[in-house]
Amino acid sequence: MARTHARSVAVLGTALALLATACGGGGGDGSADGGTLDVWIMEGTNPDATEYFADVAKQFRQQTGADVNVEFVQWADAHDKFVTAIAGRSLPDIAEVGTTWTPEFAQSGALIDITDRVGDTAAYSEGLVEAGTVDGKLYGLPWYAGVRSIMYRTDIFDELGLEEPTTWDQLRETALKISEEKDDITAFPVAGDAYYHALPFIWGAGGELAVRGTDGTWTSPLDEKEAREGLSFYTDLALKDKVSSTGASTWRETDVLDNFTDGNVAMAVSGSWTPAAVIETNPELKGKLGVFPIPGPDGGYSPSFVGGSHLAMMSGTEDEDLAWSYMELLTNDENAALWSEQSTYFPGKTEQLAPFAESQDPLVAPFAVQMRDAGKGLPASPKFGKVEGDSVIPRMIQSILNDKASLDDATAKAAKEIETTLNEGS
Repeated sequence: MARTHARSVAVLGTALALLATACGGGGGDGSADGGTLDVWIMEGTNPDATEYFADVAKQFRQQTGADVNVEFVQWADAHDKFVTAIAGRSLPDIAEVGTTWTPEFAQSGALIDITDRVGDTAAYSEGLVEAGTVDGKLYGLPWYAGVRSIMYRTDIFDELGLEEPTTWDQLRETALKISEEKDDITAFPVAGDAYYHALPFIWGAGGELAVRGTDGTWTSPLDEKEAREGLSFYTDLALKDKVSSTGASTWRETDVLDNFTDGNVAMAVSGSWTPAAVIETNPELKGKLGVFPIPGPDGGYSPSFVGGSHLAMMSGTEDEDLAWSYMELLTNDENAALWSEQSTYFPGKTEQLAPFAESQDPLVAPFAVQMRDAGKGLPASPKFGKVEGDSVIPRMIQSILNDKASLDDATAKAAKEIETTLNEGS
């Protein structure tokens, strides 16, 4: 799932012009004596996956006789790395691509159409299929999905006699209680550079980031009443209620995770993949973590971004059949189940989500319920990657938190930038 900075689509388009005569990064011939695939897999917010991919590579070697060279790429560096690889004619054969990037790369020509290879997509998560489809063609094979809910310290809740909040007022009161009683703990970080954390409050109040009209023109309601009310609640947790820390105004999602893992945070918006990573890094927190879906203003759940990853076959690969064989192997039932178990990501097939929502594991079921009942995607525009790459929404949030702009001015500016970007060239 995309969690990083990107360059402009214009830069990407220029780089892709060089791709027309480029050969594949390491495309093999599939023979037992030399075929090799180069594969990029993202890392940065999930547990160490080295052994998992080594095992899949062993399976692949036994199945095809070919080798797999897996390179792990930090999410924060990934988009720029893709652009550089396109310009340098050094793309891998297969890459994990965040769902918010797939339309951008596909429209520009960096991905191979896999529509005919996939066939019927009914078995896959509809949101992941939609995110991987451009002009009716599928460019991203749904691999896994994650969603954000709120992770918290059960030992702190027990000590203070707190219960899981079910409304925004209760969430605020809970954070205030922790802040009053625990001077050395950040009750609820309002992270300025982690805009997925703010989305549930914008969406929960009825706001939207961008809406496409029947004429194809995009408008951004970020500067309308509903979005402003949700964003005001979120930023006021820091500005008025002081339940966050000053430093959190610049935190990325990884900073929130690091501080939670170090025991410096009581509750925070967190991804379904994070509990396993927290416990792996700090075993002392085992048995001290809980999760609840992000509450709605007056009950129910606030929508949370369902993001994930596709497996994409990159333009220029020398052996599409071999590449497809690896993609099929990585997403088969056995490997998908093992990946979900190890990473706490949810598989890309819809029928496999129900057992997670019914799980007795308190670190799994709430996330699955959030995804099933209150999951939401980003605006389906190939140009939204540029909005993310330009950090439009994080800059908006940080300007509010750092008192450089009023909420009204900040949202008006962000809405205008979003509209300009999404309507560019149309």
